[in-house]
Amino acid sequence: MVSEMQFPMTDISLQVEIPSPYRFRPLMKSDYQPFLKLLSQLTSVGNISESQFDNQFDWLVNHNDTQRTLVIENTENNQLVGSGSIIVERKFIHECGMVGHIEDIVICESTRGKKLGKCLIDQLAHIGETMGCYKVLLSCAEKNVGFYEKCGLTRKEVTMARYFIVYPSS
Repeated sequence: MVSEMQFPMTDISLQVEIPSPYRFRPLMKSDYQPFLKLLSQLTSVGNISESQFDNQFDWLVNHNDTQRTLVIENTENNQLVGSGSIIVERKFIHECGMVGHIEDIVICESTRGKKLGKCLIDQLAHIGETMGCYKVLLSCAEKNVGFYEKCGLTRKEVTMARYFIVYPSS
């Protein structure tokens, strides 16, 4: 039987504070519709069946040592209001060190301005550190640089990309 949560709740730091009535928790299999709806505020999600979601979730559970998806839930109405992932890359440099890549950061439009984004970045960075990463990285749009600097990240070099499939932007 596959776990309902993508990774153990005990991996979430209680030291990273989040305002009430919100809480951090791992992505759950039952998050299918609300999670995809939340992600659609970030980018194009496409048509994902519940079966596809379940298969992807099961893969994440079986590989939670390399990728974890964290959500922010409003405990008053059980709605998802934020999400982000950390993906761990194993390297040969830095004594076979590991780097955490923070991805897919989204905060629901109706809850922006409550510092939930900073809380999310801090929690994902903590998870990366406890997984053994020597640093965390993220790529962002130029317009978001100021926000991420407020989260304690610094501008470092340039991200380049080559797309093989171009999805419509949301």
